[in-house]
Amino acid sequence: MNRIDLNCDMGESFGAWRMGDDAGVMPWITSANIACGFHAGDFSTMHKTVLLAKQHGVAIGAHVSLQDLQGFGRRKMKVSPNEIHAMTLYQIGALAAFARAADTRVVHVKPHGALYNMAAKDAKLADAIARAVRDFDAKLILVGLAGSELPKAGAALGLSIAHEAFADRSYEADGSLTPRGTQGAVIEDVAVAVAQAVKIATQGNVDMRSGGTLALRADTICVHGDRPDAARFAQALHEGLEAAGIAIANNARV
Repeated sequence: MNRIDLNCDMGESFGAWRMGDDAGVMPWITSANIACGFHAGDFSTMHKTVLLAKQHGVAIGAHVSLQDLQGFGRRKMKVSPNEIHAMTLYQIGALAAFARAADTRVVHVKPHGALYNMAAKDAKLADAIARAVRDFDAKLILVGLAGSELPKAGAALGLSIAHEAFADRSYEADGSLTPRGTQGAVIEDVAVAVAQAVKIATQGNVDMRSGGTLALRADTICVHGDRPDAARFAQALHEGLEAAGIAIANNARV
């Protein structure tokens, strides 16, 4: 039986502003990437989301980002590898404090938005993130775009890595995600997204936007928690993968 992790970006509310349906999504996933206050989230939301993940037995991860609340971390910024290393350490440490207080632990680290896409292509930035993960705790799992520079950097430093794929995003010929704003970048139809996830998990490939297929290794598949139908989407993904004979389980070390 094949096995896959389902991860979701969570804890992205901030103050009086609300984002996503964390309580509705959490029962259907196995890993939660919790915002650490740079692109979204705040101390109260971090605390609440850690407790919710623990309640459901979901692995906790630091969703690290560029410092860009106004742009939700989706705007590219000119930052040095040293700055990336420091901001990654800062955010992991913040989440780890809440995890420790809840008698649980951080299991993985996944960059968000622009940082994720920058590190997928820029080897120096990827190395800075990987070094920060190693320097904090070499047992942490580093999650990155399948086949990109980020998992390569993690593997080079001896980290456990998880190659990530997306059910509801289209792919370009080089393995990158189609940029948001491009027609067809986001797959809105739940049934189509579930079918893509099943194909990735069972066949190890995905249809490209330009036509043809692309070989794609996936250890984890992302559930976008900022979709308006996030809970229904997460449930459909979970049930669709299980119906295809895929075991749903997180990548945490026992």
